[in-house]
Amino acid sequence: MTGAGNEREENALLDLSPVPPERTLSYGEHPSQIVDLYGTGATGPRITVLHGGYWREAYDRAHLSPFAAALAQRGMTVALVEYRRVGGGGGWPETAEDVAAALGLLGHADVLLGHSAGGQLALWAAAGTGGADSRPGLDRAADRVVAVAPVADLERAHRLRLSDGAVNEFLGAGGDSREQAEALIHARLPEADPMRLPPKVPVELLHGTADEVVPLELSRRYANDWGARLNLLTGVGHYAAFTPGTPAFGVLVDALR
Repeated sequence: MTGAGNEREENALLDLSPVPPERTLSYGEHPSQIVDLYGTGATGPRITVLHGGYWREAYDRAHLSPFAAALAQRGMTVALVEYRRVGGGGGWPETAEDVAAALGLLGHADVLLGHSAGGQLALWAAAGTGGADSRPGLDRAADRVVAVAPVADLERAHRLRLSDGAVNEFLGAGGDSREQAEALIHARLPEADPMRLPPKVPVELLHGTADEVVPLELSRRYANDWGARLNLLTGVGHYAAFTPGTPAFGVLVDALR
C-alpha cells in the first residue's frame, strides 16, 4: 500500500458520521476529561478505548465513535476515553494522569484497547496494572491490553521524527530551547516509553504491514522485548481496523472477544 492507500483508509474512517454516546461521564473539570459510553446494557466484554492522533489537540475521540457504536451493536460495553492533548493542556505527564484518572473512574474492564498514540498510552497503563504495586488509578484497570499500530517505542519514534516530531511535542513540552527539550525527553522516557516498561497483563498487538504512519518495526521491537503476541494485518495501513465492515475490523473484533 502506498501513502495514497493510507490516506484512503484515513478518509474512510474520518468520513464516517460521529455517533452520539448513550451517556457521558466526567472525571475532571477540564472539557477533555470525559468518557463516552456505548452499549451500556450489553452483557458482552467491557472494552475501554484510548484513541490516537499523536497526542495532539486536533484529534479527539469523535472519529472512533462509529467504531464504539459498532462494538456496542455486537454486544460489547464500550467506554471511549477523552484526555488532554498537546495544545490543549496535555503532554507529559498530564495526558497520562488523565488516562489513569479515567481508568480509575471506570474500574475493571476486560480489555484496554489503544490505537496509535492511544496504543502507547494503553501499553503504559499495562505496565502499571494488575498488582499491589500498580500506579494509582491503574490497579486492575483491565485483564489484558490490545494495541493497534501503537507508538510502542517512543525513543525510536523520536529518532525517526514521526509525524513531524510528535514525540518532541509530547515529551519535550516545557523546554525553552532545543537542548532543554531534548533533556526533558530523555528524562521522561523511562516513565513514558513502553519499551522500558514491562507489561503486567497479557498484551496483543495488531499492526498493518502497509502502515506508513507508525512503522511496523515499533511493534516488532516491543513484541520481541516483552513477549507480546503480534498479529500482522497483511496489506493493511494505519486506520482500517477501526472502520466497521473492513476485514481488518473483523480481525480486531475477534481479538477483543
